[in-house]
Amino acid sequence: MVEDPKWELSILANVSGFYQKLLRDYLQGDLPVHPGLEDEAIHQASTNLREILGKMHRWLQLLDMAITPAMVRQGLTTDTDPEIAEALLRYYTRKRDFTESDRDKTDLVATFLYRHPRVPGQWERRGYGLDGSLPLSPFEIALIEILADSDAPLLPEEHVQLLREFEPLRELSQGFVNFNALIDSGVLSRVRELKQSFGRSFNHPGVLATIAPYNVAFGTRFDELFGCAIGEIKSFAKAVEELGGSILSNIDGVDVTVEHVQALQEGELLKIDYVEALDKFRRVSKLKKEIDKRPRIRRTAASASAPARSGGAAAAAKMAREKPRTAPVPAKHVALPVTAQQLSLEEAKLARVEESIRIFVRVADPKFRQVVPMRFFNLNLTPSEVEAYCADYLEEKSLRADVGHALLRSVAVIARIQTELEELKRCQPATSLWKLRADALVVLLDVARTTYDAGSQVVVKVQNDEPSVAEAVQVSMRKLRERAECVVKALAG
Repeated sequence: MVEDPKWELSILANVSGFYQKLLRDYLQGDLPVHPGLEDEAIHQASTNLREILGKMHRWLQLLDMAITPAMVRQGLTTDTDPEIAEALLRYYTRKRDFTESDRDKTDLVATFLYRHPRVPGQWERRGYGLDGSLPLSPFEIALIEILADSDAPLLPEEHVQLLREFEPLRELSQGFVNFNALIDSGVLSRVRELKQSFGRSFNHPGVLATIAPYNVAFGTRFDELFGCAIGEIKSFAKAVEELGGSILSNIDGVDVTVEHVQALQEGELLKIDYVEALDKFRRVSKLKKEIDKRPRIRRTAASASAPARSGGAAAAAKMAREKPRTAPVPAKHVALPVTAQQLSLEEAKLARVEESIRIFVRVADPKFRQVVPMRFFNLNLTPSEVEAYCADYLEEKSLRADVGHALLRSVAVIARIQTELEELKRCQPATSLWKLRADALVVLLDVARTTYDAGSQVVVKVQNDEPSVAEAVQVSMRKLRERAECVVKALAG
């Protein structure tokens, strides 16, 4: 403890002012000041310093119970005067009853001082110890100066050994490529255990000078990966919402909806209390893992002559077997069960695509209406398909109406498949958005199967009486089969 009571009172007054500002912001109102500890009374104190110091210590003990580490983290901003942060550090390291909360606050303050030096680049050069040989970092030298008026705690040899673990852990943290890997690595819990192991030695300048740079390096990488994870989850949620879905996954027995995900505020999560934050970070990691499972795509080996059939892949397999031998069947396929909700959503999209093509074909110049401009490509129609889109007999219950519907349907499915394939190309492999597009393509494979079966039935009905019409439908079905095979290759590859 400092011997000069005025200096000590100045330190405590800075801490009190900082605490009162935190509570004022938190409560959105002024906090009554302890009688006799008003700014004017402190400045005028001369003879009764010990009495005022006693009151101030009791007052800060009370405020300490209300101030959490998360509040200190939020209160330390780029606008915070370094003198305030240094006063906080002196206060925490001199407390007789050093609690876990005090350690977390000390950790935050030391990290703030390292992140915000008084002079830019101040910590980059290395200095030397008092004996002229032992290298000391400039930050450790600064901490020694800040805490010079207090007795430094002992640093046993076993604690020196613990300090040597931080550099390998820092290097490990920089190598993580995604948020899930970081959370699953156990680095967070290991560092927490290390900090707890120091006990009172945590306040030693050498310990703080080792931990603060680690915190800054790890925190920067953590924020990057966490931001990427949240961004990808939100992008997935937005895409699901556009498709009309709501439930993303089930985490810890709770259905996580689009609204839940959109409400995630990464900035707020990074400010909350450590224990609560760690739980939320793990939940975000679990949600990310669940999203990465959609769709559940798996590869299985199959012979070229007889591929296994499952879900939407059965469509492509069937079409491929009916194709001439000059076009080999892919040796791998994708398996995924298709739900009624997915089919319903896809039917709505197909209806919109079919209507948009119909409008274009009917209003376009007859010379050019066989080429329909889509978002990423031009959709080429056969003369029979153009005629079907211009027909006024589709509401009939007749064979020609069945032919028209088969042609319209095949064109719409081909357009949707090509659109999703183009979207798939623009997504990073193995990301949630890529898998969302893959999910849609597997549904389209199932739709393509039923469309191909229906078209084949129409061909059987007309091939004897109108072979030219049968051939026109077969041409459309071959195009559909080729697009389906492209989907299988894209997903299996």
